[in-house]
Amino acid sequence: MTNKEMDVSRGEMSNKNALILGVALVLGMSVLGLLMGKAAVDYRQFERSVAVKGLSEREYPADIVIWPLLFTEASNDLPQLYTLLDQRIATIQEFLLQRGFKPEEITVSAPSITDKSAQQYGGNAGAEFRYTAEQSITIYSVQIERVREVSRQLSVLGKQGIAFVGNNYQAQTEYLFTRLNEVKPAMIEEATREAREVAQKFAADSDSTLGKIKRASQGQFTIEDRDKNNPHIKKVRVVSTVEYYLSD
Repeated sequence: MTNKEMDVSRGEMSNKNALILGVALVLGMSVLGLLMGKAAVDYRQFERSVAVKGLSEREYPADIVIWPLLFTEASNDLPQLYTLLDQRIATIQEFLLQRGFKPEEITVSAPSITDKSAQQYGGNAGAEFRYTAEQSITIYSVQIERVREVSRQLSVLGKQGIAFVGNNYQAQTEYLFTRLNEVKPAMIEEATREAREVAQKFAADSDSTLGKIKRASQGQFTIEDRDKNNPHIKKVRVVSTVEYYLSD
């Protein structure tokens, strides 16, 4: 083969190799384009999501009661006033012990004495009694029903001359629910389950498939009286917000 023929043969092979390389590049770019296009579609699908809320609300009885018994006395003789307060305290304590309360559940606070003659303002010049006293005895107990029952029997003490203060913030009975940590796990589970049910319903209505959780947040627990007439029954509530991925 002459040199000229060899040069022609080499040129034909180069052209053929260039053609094969070009076809390969075109096919490769096409496949890459398809893969990238599908990846973009999958990414957009992956980013589709739905955020839902789940509620858990339950009622529980209070487990601690704080019952303040607030009463007043008045006198023009200060030592006599203190003696009268001591007598009233002894009478109330006996009343409570007879009805099943324990000594350690009863706390007596220091009295608050007001000397009206020492007040510069208030127009007390014509007051019948110079000294007035406010005294409180507080029950701190787990005996919720006993407190509710005995509180309806205070007329027994009223007939003995003890004047209780009722329309006073300090005299309001307080009911507490302290077992929140015990009920939290079950309530969180219930709220999350309800959120998933809502999300599944949304996915079914939109012809989608519910995926994994994208993010979740738990709201604060709230504890409230069930109503103003039943403060010893507590309504515990929590809302969980969950966002799920969606796919076709």
